[in-house]
Amino acid sequence: MKLLLTSGGISNSGIRSALIEMLDKPISQCRALCISTASYAHPMAGPEAAWRFISGREETPMTNLGWKSVGVLELTALPSLGEELWHPWVQNTDVFLVNGGDPMFLSYWMQKSGLAGLLPTLPAVWVGLSAGSMIMTPRIGREFIQWSPPNDSDETLGFVDFSIFPHLNHESLPWNTMANAERWAANIPGPAYAIDDQTAFRVIDGVVEIITEGHWELLHS
Repeated sequence: MKLLLTSGGISNSGIRSALIEMLDKPISQCRALCISTASYAHPMAGPEAAWRFISGREETPMTNLGWKSVGVLELTALPSLGEELWHPWVQNTDVFLVNGGDPMFLSYWMQKSGLAGLLPTLPAVWVGLSAGSMIMTPRIGREFIQWSPPNDSDETLGFVDFSIFPHLNHESLPWNTMANAERWAANIPGPAYAIDDQTAFRVIDGVVEIITEGHWELLHS
């Protein structure tokens, strides 16, 4: 499995180069599916944020990098469709572009839709932005819960063994300070990182590499 877990998307040349290296062909030959399900459940996002992401109007390029094609994969729709219809969509895509928003809502629908179970069998690269990255970790911390999951847990998909505090020192997110990151990490078992929007994790077959032109901290291992 290939994961590019970012805080702020493809925000600099280093992260873009890492993405290109992970793809097995040029961007112009790759089919992308974007997932913006998490947008709908976060009070700072909503339908407008979903549209900005899908249309490439966000500050950070994701859907507008020059892909051969871009489709929208709405996770909440998949349970009402037959697997014979949507499985070929995900099996034939080269990259998933996954927006931020509410990580628990996204994690819930990843599991309920069946995509989480199918994902390890797919050759596509997973590119997460904020919540799209956080759901790949074991825990997000209760500080990041907005939408209440049915099981009242902050556990997510656990495809990697570390947790992520995103958007460190972001000017629009005054809560995302290093002091609060340290408080968050105190309740997270296992490795916990704080990263800014110029930092990403590249994970290939379990091997983790930090790609950065900004700032990150391992808060505990």
